[in-house]
Amino acid sequence: MTTRALVTAGVGLAAARLLTRASRRLPADVRRPWERHNHAGATVTLLEGPVSVGAATLAVAIGSPSPSSLIVVVAPGLLGGLDDLTGDTGTKGLRGHLGALRSGRVTTGALKVVGLGATAACVALLEGASPSSHGPGAGRLGRALVDTVVIAGTANLVNLLDLRPGRALKVTTAAGTLLLAPPVARPLAAGLVGVGGGVLPEDLAGESMLGDCGANALGGLLGLALVRGLAPGGRLGAAALVTGLTLLSERVSFTRVIESTPVLREIDAWGRRR
Repeated sequence: MTTRALVTAGVGLAAARLLTRASRRLPADVRRPWERHNHAGATVTLLEGPVSVGAATLAVAIGSPSPSSLIVVVAPGLLGGLDDLTGDTGTKGLRGHLGALRSGRVTTGALKVVGLGATAACVALLEGASPSSHGPGAGRLGRALVDTVVIAGTANLVNLLDLRPGRALKVTTAAGTLLLAPPVARPLAAGLVGVGGGVLPEDLAGESMLGDCGANALGGLLGLALVRGLAPGGRLGAAALVTGLTLLSERVSFTRVIESTPVLREIDAWGRRR
């Protein structure tokens, strides 16, 4: 890892720890709207989301300061935070939100889906206009469409994994570690690893969750790291994978698949209180 990547990861880790401690000192009236019950019925805080967004924004501002890298964290974080605070918990999943739209009801989840798509398209176009983007101008629109799917799809997919302590963070941190290899993706990947390590203890302990705010933001950041780190063929494969998993999630429970597969079950449970 380069010095720049080490600094970025360190800033993300330190900022996440400092913001986590600060969030614990917030008045009860401020913390209460962010409280939820997790799968076990225990009360958890979703303030891990704003903490992650703040730490990731600071990390990418230092490691990879560009409009696209800041937008891909802040915009999904705001959209997710809005859904966390005002969302209708009775309407879930892509099919549920689209069904509500067909009946004339606009949910915050539907607004988030549209907003994530628009954010991803904006970031993809900015990346395509960058001198460091892959390839010449021909086919730029096609590449932008693929990159949009990767970024928006990853932002949504990480949120779908935030159902058990540590699950979503293990995925973003592991993917971030792999993406430290391509130099062009390294600063973003370092930020992912640092922030993930910073909020992981409370998440694994079942005290806090990323929520839509943090999961969408870290997922968007992972999507942009994939766009920067993979060749066009790899990005096309990533787009197909996240699209397939998203559609599959409408019919199959990821939790049921993980818990019925011994290797996945052990990895998923690693680090949790038993």
